[in-house]
Amino acid sequence: MKNDLLHLKDHTPESILSLIDRALYFKKAVQDKTCPALLKGQVLALLFEKASTRTRVSFDVAMHHLGGHSLYLNQSISQIGRGESYADTAKVLSGYVNGIVFRTYAQSSLEEFAAAATVPVINGLSDLYHPCQVLADLVTLKELDLDLSSIKVVYVGDGNNMTHSWMIAAKALNINLVVCTPKGHEPNQDLVDFVSGSNVSYESNPQVAVNEAHVIMTDTWFSMGQDESQAKKNTFAPYQINEPLLQKAHESCRVLHCLPAHRGEEITSAVMDGKQSAIFLQAENRLYAQMGVLENLLGEQS
Repeated sequence: MKNDLLHLKDHTPESILSLIDRALYFKKAVQDKTCPALLKGQVLALLFEKASTRTRVSFDVAMHHLGGHSLYLNQSISQIGRGESYADTAKVLSGYVNGIVFRTYAQSSLEEFAAAATVPVINGLSDLYHPCQVLADLVTLKELDLDLSSIKVVYVGDGNNMTHSWMIAAKALNINLVVCTPKGHEPNQDLVDFVSGSNVSYESNPQVAVNEAHVIMTDTWFSMGQDESQAKKNTFAPYQINEPLLQKAHESCRVLHCLPAHRGEEITSAVMDGKQSAIFLQAENRLYAQMGVLENLLGEQS
């Protein structure tokens, strides 16, 4: 039976921690030029309905380091753009490649695709989840020697796929996570119900939420495909990660952002480029997190 990575709901704490450890192993191996060609002869399809920088490049380079190859397809150069069903595309690609990263708008499309595919499918981003990004976030926190069991993590911004994925990870790893969103922009209620009883809490006032936080993270206020509106910008203005807000956090607080950032909106350049920012380390770690995921899902096929 094939394994997919559509979200982190089905992953045990042990499996998530193992992925983090393997990512850090691969980071050292790449830096030392001792990375084993674990996926030699394998091909990964990158099927993207949305634009991408980090997800596309990190998976491409990850396959290179692991001895395999990748093939990039977007809507304009695949038959999905002309109406071929997700199921038909999944069945065809499964006959050519060893795994597929699918970046799409709707989680339902991803699940339809994965159900038809006979090779592992990885969520490269959907409207509900972004598991690969959260794995890179966790890798970054461990690399910074932060103890996941004792830190306070605060997500400030829109209740989106990043919020959902962090909620799932927090439940699995018993992380103290505070979700801070404006009223009317809360995370999906199904996810709220899923993490009920865990260490996930909610606070709509960012000044209160970030008090003594060890980690503050944010994301763009407008996900891909959403129209930008001045009304929403006004609603989210108090949720900007800026120096006055950061001063309310723990003195050693680190700042994360999954990128791309809209400097001057959800985060200021002073914070993004400041000494407490781990944003570009976080972006780099996408590569090593992907390597851990690929080994986990495709390694047994080698």
